[in-house]
Amino acid sequence: MTVRARPDLAHEVAAGHPGRRIAGVDEVGRGPLAGPLVAAAVVVPPGGLPAALAARIDDSKRLSAAVRTELAGLIAQHCASGVGSAAVAEIDTLGLSAALALAMGRALAALPQPPDHALVDGRWRPPGLPCPITPVVKGDQRCLSVAAASILAKVARDAEMLRLAALYPGYGWARNVGYGTAEHLAGLARLGPTPHHRLSFRPIAAMVEMSHEEAPITL
Repeated sequence: MTVRARPDLAHEVAAGHPGRRIAGVDEVGRGPLAGPLVAAAVVVPPGGLPAALAARIDDSKRLSAAVRTELAGLIAQHCASGVGSAAVAEIDTLGLSAALALAMGRALAALPQPPDHALVDGRWRPPGLPCPITPVVKGDQRCLSVAAASILAKVARDAEMLRLAALYPGYGWARNVGYGTAEHLAGLARLGPTPHHRLSFRPIAAMVEMSHEEAPITL
């Protein structure tokens, strides 16, 4: 039986931890039809984390909502952290990649002290970040700071979608957090898009275009 490796500090140490401030960066919210992009940055302290806490930190997708919420509080308590977002209007205006870089830059800027280096989940090198970066494929499963950032980003975005769900009922955002589930698409068909829907995304754009074509012509 193969035992899956847990996130550790090997990549952070290779980048200069503990002598340098190494931030792990991750984001959530690329694919939803509604809501912001949210990124988080986490710097593990020079002495590391308590072993019991480090052993529980993992890719946010592998954790339950209750565990993520608990861990987010502990991570914020023990680590330097920052959260940044890109609004729907920025996603629609700038495009997804530029908005993602913007959210990551804001997360790094929200740290109490500027980082010396950042480990970013994935293969992509976001332009314009305020420090040198190293992309790490599956970083949220391999790097402790990136995994911690994935948890903070997920908890922050889910909380925002829960808030928006109360303001815009009928789309199921408390359950689907803006992803294009059957419930969400049914709400769109019934109610139309809200100001928090990404008009540049194909299903929403097609719906808006269709509504314009079907609008009566007045003379």
